[in-house]
Amino acid sequence: MPGKRPVDATDVSELIRSGQLTATEAMRLSLAAATRLSSLGAITHLDATMGMAAAQAADDERRLAPIRFTARAFGGVPTLAKDLGGPFKGLPVAAGSRLFKRDSGDADSELAARFRAAGFCLFGLTTSPEFGLSLASEPAIGPVCRNPHDRSRTAGGSSGGAAAAVAAGIVSTAHATDAGGSIRVPAACCGLVGLKPSRGAMPAGPSFGNHLGGIASEFVVTRSVRDTELALTALSGKARGPFPDVSMTAPPSSRLKIGLLTDTGVRFPTAADRLDAVEAAATALEIDGHEIVRLRWSDLETTVGDSARVFEDIVAVNLFNLVQDLALDMAMAERLTQAVAEQGSAMPAAALWASLNKAVLVSHHMWALFDKVDCVLSPMLSSAPLAVGSFPSDHADIELHFERMAAFAPLAPLANVSGVPALTLPFGSDAAGLPLPIQLMAPIGRDLQLLSLAFRLEAEGRWQHPFPIAESAA
Repeated sequence: MPGKRPVDATDVSELIRSGQLTATEAMRLSLAAATRLSSLGAITHLDATMGMAAAQAADDERRLAPIRFTARAFGGVPTLAKDLGGPFKGLPVAAGSRLFKRDSGDADSELAARFRAAGFCLFGLTTSPEFGLSLASEPAIGPVCRNPHDRSRTAGGSSGGAAAAVAAGIVSTAHATDAGGSIRVPAACCGLVGLKPSRGAMPAGPSFGNHLGGIASEFVVTRSVRDTELALTALSGKARGPFPDVSMTAPPSSRLKIGLLTDTGVRFPTAADRLDAVEAAATALEIDGHEIVRLRWSDLETTVGDSARVFEDIVAVNLFNLVQDLALDMAMAERLTQAVAEQGSAMPAAALWASLNKAVLVSHHMWALFDKVDCVLSPMLSSAPLAVGSFPSDHADIELHFERMAAFAPLAPLANVSGVPALTLPFGSDAAGLPLPIQLMAPIGRDLQLLSLAFRLEAEGRWQHPFPIAESAA
């Protein structure tokens, strides 16, 4: 790629593979960007020694075992893990909480091992809210993560640090997790591509500590659809439980029926400019020959509400169980975290069982919807990214907190509870230059169908990343 500036992780890997850039040079540039942009609050733990060692090992492999190196999808590309999920050996995940010491993990999760096998070079952890309980990444222990496009606004949560780091150009892609929109909401806030893969597509073992009853998935946030597709190929499949392997169906070449949802109800109204972006995406796909089928809010309202309640119940019980298993001193936790754990402690088994049954019905309803349409096109966020401080955690009003999250991203938990793949990408910018995100959902196993549509919409060029990635300075 002589003379071409890299725009995504695929470009960076090609530069390294061709010898135009070394992995150690790429790492130095990312480390310099991390230092220069430290006030963004995207990174909560940085290990330059680890990063340089991983990059040197990549350069050594390229020199001594070029065939093996070339087979790695992202050979030598710097990246960051999230301070939640994993674990990644050598990175002291603390889940944004003072309840955990920054002790380095001694083993990789299956997904972490795949990150390394794909050639990624890790050098730190990105900011997450305490235990991932918020759609903003502002843990009490710090740092407060800010949106690179407007630092007075949130970068989203719970993968806000990951999204901010990628959007700002510190890295070209980063590890992220999604249990209730935590990949897609930050990606939408920061103008990135965020895919929550089909349930069962991504490995969650061997401990399944971030499994959350099947609603959680780990993956990445990226700057391009092709990076997302390449990462899905490199990281997914053969998850070894607890669900059967997902068969990724090739995207159909025929005309699709696309369900268009531009109404999110009177309780969670979506701003006009966000709806205009969704309508514009529908028009682009209709021009391509796809059939647009308009959906009503009443088609999904009950299912959306049920998915939000299931998410809340599972998160609360899971948190209480974690507290019990690890004998954590909850007096040290944020007040909201304490309240969520208390709610989980007080939940009767019968209530949890009813919630799990409700989750089955949510999934069944989505399958019934996909008998009528091939995918659903909708808003991702109801408004522009909110101001920093919009999701405070210094109170015990759980209902208010979850209501605030539902108002900001009303459709987010639906994909987690039903298990369907969901993808967000920017499709234009608003008057303030902030991204206008849309969301696509499809049946389980149709991740490639979403990516195919996303490639088409991305090609319109309605969104341009204003911040170059660190390797552009090479």
